[in-house]
Amino acid sequence: MNRHEIRKEVFKAVFMNEFYDSEEMNQVINTFLDGRDNAEEEDLLKNNKTEEDEAYIKSKAEDIISKLTEIDEMINKSVDGWKTTRMAKVDLTLIRLALYEIKFENLPVGVAINEAVSLADEFGTDSSAGFVNGALAKLV
Repeated sequence: MNRHEIRKEVFKAVFMNEFYDSEEMNQVINTFLDGRDNAEEEDLLKNNKTEEDEAYIKSKAEDIISKLTEIDEMINKSVDGWKTTRMAKVDLTLIRLALYEIKFENLPVGVAINEAVSLADEFGTDSSAGFVNGALAKLV
């Protein structure tokens, strides 16, 4: 899998955290990744997902989830007029993912923002890309 495809899978795993409690989340991530393993053969060949990709996706998703309190504090302090509790879940998850990559993985700011905006175009509403871009611009 390329980095964009891996990031997309991490996004999906972190997004699911919004709907499950912490005790269930590990099982949910495992089930999600197992479900990806059972995808059609053509999809597997296209994505070329390895066990290393799967381990990385799981590890990164779990690390982001473990730092959500800290990440959300950064967001709530910086984005005027918006609290994480009011944000669309897709937008919030993308902001969390990008902020994590910038602050904890030292990914270049431009790369993290471009990836978040690209995923917002794919998974969000018509206004998601602009909102994610604006929120991240205030955060970094």
